Amino acid sequence: MKALSPVETYLQDFHQREPGATSAAFAHLRAHSSAADYASTYDALVACVPASTAPLTVLDLACGDGHLLKLLLDRPGPSLKLIGVDMSQGELDVARATLPDSVALLKERAQELSVETGSVDCLLSHMAIMLMDDIEAVIKEIRRVLRPQGQFATVVGRSFLLGEANKVLRDVLLPVLKEDAGLLPFGDARTRSNEGWTELLKHDFENVQFEDLDVDWEPLPHELWDSLTKTYDIDRLSAPAKARLREDVIHALSGLQQSDGTIRTGWGIRLVRAQAKP
Repeated sequence: MKALSPVETYLQDFHQREPGATSAAFAHLRAHSSAADYASTYDALVACVPASTAPLTVLDLACGDGHLLKLLLDRPGPSLKLIGVDMSQGELDVARATLPDSVALLKERAQELSVETGSVDCLLSHMAIMLMDDIEAVIKEIRRVLRPQGQFATVVGRSFLLGEANKVLRDVLLPVLKEDAGLLPFGDARTRSNEGWTELLKHDFENVQFEDLDVDWEPLPHELWDSLTKTYDIDRLSAPAKARLREDVIHALSGLQQSDGTIRTGWGIRLVRAQAKP
C-alpha cells in the first residue's frame, strides 16, 4: 500500500484506537427524509442494493467494523457475494471476528483497489468518501470495479448537527480547534454539496440522485459531549483543551435543554446515488 498522507495516517491511528466508532454513533439512530424512513443510515444503503433473482457482488468501501456487511448478509433474497475494503487493520480485525469467511476483507486504499475491473454490481460506502484524499482517483476506481450500469451509493455528512445545537457548538468549538490542534484538510470540498458531487460524477456516472436524511437524536448534554469526543477534530485536542472544552460545551448546551434535560438535535446526512455509465 502506498505511503499514507498525514490525514490517512491520522485516520488509520484513530480507527486502530477506536474501532467501531462510526457504527456506535449511527447504527442505533433512525434516519428519515421527505420520501422514506430507515432504521439507520446503514439501512438506507442496504435499500440501494437492487432486487435481483441472481446473486450480486456488493463492495463496502471503508467497511469499518463490518456493520453494513452484516446487514447485507441478513438481507432477504439471494445471497450476496460481499467484499469489504478498509485501510485500518483494527477495524478489519473486528469485522473478521464477526463475519463469516465467505465475506472477503481487504486492507487497501480506495485509490488503489485490487478488485477485478467490472466485477462489482453495487458499491456502497458509509460516512467515509468525504474524508478521502485524491477524490478523483477514488471515483475512477469506483467506476473501474463496477460493471456497466452498476450501482454506486454513499452516505456523507451534510451538516455538523441539526437545529440550534449546530450554531451553539460551532461558536464554542471552532476557536479551540484552531488554537490547539489546527484543522486537518479532510477530503475534498466537492463532496459537501450536490453541485460538487454532480461535477465529480458527471464523466463516469449517470442518473445521479440526492436524498437529504435527518438522523434525529435527543441526548443529554454529557451524552452529546461523549459522542463528540469520538469525532476526529476533538479527538486530536490535547487533554487540557478537552477538559476546558467539555465545561464550555456543557454550559453552552444547557440553554437548549428540554424539560426532561435532553437536547433536540441530530446529524444531517446526504445520500448520493448514481449508475455507472456503459
